[in-house]
Amino acid sequence: MRAVRYTGAHQPFELQDVPRRDPAHGEVLVRVTAAGVCHTELHFRSGLLDLGVAPVTMGHEVVGRIEAVGDGVPRERVGQRVIVYYYVGCGDCKHCRVGDEHLCPRLKAEYGFVADGGYADYVTVPARNAVPLPDSVSDVEAAPIGCGVTTAVHAARLAALAPGEWAVVYGVGGVGFGLVQLARASGARVVAVGRTPAKLDLARELGAEFTVDASGGDPAQVAARIREITGGAGADVVFECVGTAETMAASSAALGRRGRLVFIGYSTDSFTVHPIQLVVFEQRVLGSVGATLEELYESVELVARGVVRTVVDRTLPLERFGDAIEALERGDLVGKAVLLPAGDR
Repeated sequence: MRAVRYTGAHQPFELQDVPRRDPAHGEVLVRVTAAGVCHTELHFRSGLLDLGVAPVTMGHEVVGRIEAVGDGVPRERVGQRVIVYYYVGCGDCKHCRVGDEHLCPRLKAEYGFVADGGYADYVTVPARNAVPLPDSVSDVEAAPIGCGVTTAVHAARLAALAPGEWAVVYGVGGVGFGLVQLARASGARVVAVGRTPAKLDLARELGAEFTVDASGGDPAQVAARIREITGGAGADVVFECVGTAETMAASSAALGRRGRLVFIGYSTDSFTVHPIQLVVFEQRVLGSVGATLEELYESVELVARGVVRTVVDRTLPLERFGDAIEALERGDLVGKAVLLPAGDR
């Protein structure tokens, strides 16, 4: 089968022919129909994210149809449309026991990271990781749910947003668009910050009450505008989806008393804050990674109900994965690029 392979840091991804793995006991073989392109791929290519596993097939936002099942899996599942949960925990640690297998220190698999993912014709995963999709959500619409929506759901839960609070989404893209919608649905007042007019316009359409253009590159100016919008109080929550020195400085300066700064994005830059700011204003700094299996089920339901809308900029055949990666790196995408290994579905 065809697969887009990571062969090491600073190396271009390669479309290769690789063996297809048949499902073992408790597993299913999924014929991939749609796979979302994520910023994580850029981090792999740049060397910022090096998990020591190569070669490996990229892609963790994966949708398809079950084509075969292993022993122990009901044959009735063949033909079912599914979205893949990309973590497989050990099942025994304290995190797995409470459903937080995304924090498992002994992961058995993480598809598109340390195990072969969905930029391929097929992917083989445990049956429990293949979550059924409703007919009302198309394959292309569903692909960004796997990371873009689930990451937003998890981060919003950690932030514990309350109605009437000010929520700043710094960086409106795959995850940011989801956060704008979730924050608005929770009753929060939403400020979207970004550099691209088209993305800011869409953020307003999706529920942002205010938008802030950060293209000037001055963190103090961005923070001052956020404080002006919030009547001087600052933000109750800032979702940091970029993670550069500039955006982190603005996010920290915009945070109000008992504010929560939630890191989702990252770069080569480090975060610096004086402890007196955190102490005097009782602020908290959190990190948010991935999501739980239950949050994937919740995310599918949110999209099916229309609470969250996924945003897809373009679809491309698998062999044009390079075009999708380059468009993402240039900042051309307003929403996700989705690869279609099985053709336009």
